[in-house]
Amino acid sequence: MKKSIIALLLLSFCLPLIAAEKPKSCTPEVQTARWAVKWWKKRHEEKLAHKKKLGKVDLLWIGDSITHAFDQKSGNEVWKKYYEKRNALNLGFSGDRTENVLWRLQNGAIDDIAPKLAIVMIGTNNAGHRKEKSEETAMGIKAILDELKTRLPKMKILLLAIFPRGADDNDKLRKLNQGTNKIICKYADDKTVFFLDINEKFLDKDRKLPKSIMPDRLHPNKKGYEIWAEAIEPTVKKLMGE
Repeated sequence: MKKSIIALLLLSFCLPLIAAEKPKSCTPEVQTARWAVKWWKKRHEEKLAHKKKLGKVDLLWIGDSITHAFDQKSGNEVWKKYYEKRNALNLGFSGDRTENVLWRLQNGAIDDIAPKLAIVMIGTNNAGHRKEKSEETAMGIKAILDELKTRLPKMKILLLAIFPRGADDNDKLRKLNQGTNKIICKYADDKTVFFLDINEKFLDKDRKLPKSIMPDRLHPNKKGYEIWAEAIEPTVKKLMGE
């Protein structure tokens, strides 16, 4: 009897420690930012409906505001030119961190579809919102890849390096993203997961990020989306078997 009591006490002590080891980046969670709560769940429901309407989804985009803006003025022209004809579904949500993407994947976002390819770029908000360590952001990205591979095992995944942000390499948030990129590039097995870093396409010779491409040094403008699409197009074609 005493042994059972001791075991229970040890278990009650250890469980919080085990839970604490799992970083926030890996714990599925709805978006709670005050500016986003009014539309976030609604967009999720709209995307579920759009997915059903499409019927066939061959290309999946997963990300944050940078991907979200394919639905907006800055990126929509590029979307229509490159991706609409490919039966593409845009699952980019402004403000999302890795844990928000995980929640969406586990709550219907990719149910009942069989895409050929998913393009994934996420993590800059993990750095920007809470100055998260690169290792923890990378763990969140790994959790997303694992979720995708489990739910859609026949799909290929193109994992993009997190885009540069800030004026130059001295920017603290850019450094965090660079640290994450150094880790996540190792997730590629070149069979299911492929890694592509196109960040040099956005930077000048001094590695500065021009406002003519990203006016706020975070989000691309129309020119930035063109650069992005052109840079990944050969890889997208290859992975989609075109």
